[in-house]
Amino acid sequence: MLSHQILNNLKTSVQGAIHSRNIGILAPCFQKATDPIQQLFVDKIREYKKKSNDGKTLVEPTPELQKELSQELEKVAKQYGGGAGADMTKFPDLKFQDPVLDPINLESK
Repeated sequence: MLSHQILNNLKTSVQGAIHSRNIGILAPCFQKATDPIQQLFVDKIREYKKKSNDGKTLVEPTPELQKELSQELEKVAKQYGGGAGADMTKFPDLKFQDPVLDPINLESK
């Protein structure tokens, strides 16, 4: 009875290894887009990557969109304590001062 359970467990683990190995062999076959919609999507992503350059600016922005972006950035800067020329990407300098404590005079008792 025990040997039968061991054989079943071994059979299950070997079958699992064979199936996972077959999937690993077929993975390169699935990397090429066979559907024209998928290929179009991949082409558009590659085109966008070429246009975006550094990723810090908008891709092909219109003047209206640039104006709206600058207005929103100014609004956020004012809301969070930034002003004209403030670097909002810099971590703020925090300065904590120790509170002034009254000395305890134990001799007066």
